[in-house]
Amino acid sequence: MSFARFETLLKQTMGLDASTVGASMIERAVRDRMAAASVADADAYWNLLHVSTAELQELIETVIVPETWFFRGHEAFDAMARLACERALRKGSQPLRFLSLPCSTGEEPYSIAMALFDAGLPAARFHIDAVDICTRSLAIAGRAVYGRNSFRGKSLDFRARHFSQTEDGYVLSETVRRQVRFQSGNMFDADFLTGFGAYDFIFCRNLLIYFDRPMQERAVAVLNRLLSQSGLLFAGPAEAGLMVRQDMVSAGLPLAFAFRKADAALPVLKPWAPPPKPLPPTAPPTAAVRPVPRAVTTAPAPPPPRPAADAIDTARQMANQGQLVEAAALCKRQMQLHGPSAALLCLLGVISDAAGNRGEAREHYRRALYLDPDHYESLSHLAALLQMQGDAAGARRMDERAGRSRAKQGHA
Repeated sequence: MSFARFETLLKQTMGLDASTVGASMIERAVRDRMAAASVADADAYWNLLHVSTAELQELIETVIVPETWFFRGHEAFDAMARLACERALRKGSQPLRFLSLPCSTGEEPYSIAMALFDAGLPAARFHIDAVDICTRSLAIAGRAVYGRNSFRGKSLDFRARHFSQTEDGYVLSETVRRQVRFQSGNMFDADFLTGFGAYDFIFCRNLLIYFDRPMQERAVAVLNRLLSQSGLLFAGPAEAGLMVRQDMVSAGLPLAFAFRKADAALPVLKPWAPPPKPLPPTAPPTAAVRPVPRAVTTAPAPPPPRPAADAIDTARQMANQGQLVEAAALCKRQMQLHGPSAALLCLLGVISDAAGNRGEAREHYRRALYLDPDHYESLSHLAALLQMQGDAAGARRMDERAGRSRAKQGHA
């Protein structure tokens, strides 16, 4: 039984390149749907797909495996929130417009809303559209009730601010939910989001890696149409090189993987610092009581960062700007000088993944975990890579280890 025609149909319908998830995954999805539809013959199921849009949608949803969590890639949300607040001041009363595509089960668009609220932006100053091809994911997003797997990373303080814990899970506040409008959509449809206007910020992360080069070019053209002239597009780490090849320019925000149109002005992200605290009032000295002079003491200067730490930051910025070869060379040079470390090897894995060398990326993550079995970033990246390669069991094991690593650090 040949499944090549089903792979072609999925590519034409949703852009999926079967080689990115494995032909075996497509075959399993087709067999599962044939059983569910009580169709024993592949030809009969092929004919069913061409007369039933509902069954085609079911096949698409069987192929899609959502993998997301709140504030995934927090650097993107940090940079977005700060730039959004500055841009809101310039736009006056006109609200900022955000797009999350694909939005999956809602963690990303809700994270955008929470980040903006936490940055002090009022509800009236922004609106978020969230689009996905998967109606099952949209139903979960609409419920806004999440389990522990949606909360990963070292900082979970947002959960106490925006969620209520119940027997069913963590329920998102109505205030955040009101900011997001969910809808079903396929970015390759001719009328996709026509009439919606341009967006100030678009999050489209870890989607284009599932397309081949022609479909990637089509997708970027759609995103370019939807992005305002001064807007920012946030991509996934593995998509940085693609964006640069498609005439997008890095916004220069380290680890945010943000891009702008080539002829747009570079956004300025001012460093934030808390306002200085006023000094406590002191009583003026009197003639009877003279102030006792005190020796002026100077706090010791903090030790300078290790050269390896500075180099890692530099390599991350290079990777964010699409300079993958230079970033990898810098990491390898640091390992020659200072020896291997989990942080360096993990970054090499991200760079290799961005360059499309997934076998090499996998080896870097495994070497990082050999040095530090609890290295959370390596566990998370390896889990995502295995999921994308169709190894659901391996991805689940890495996710479980990442959860235990998070618990050890006191962030469960």
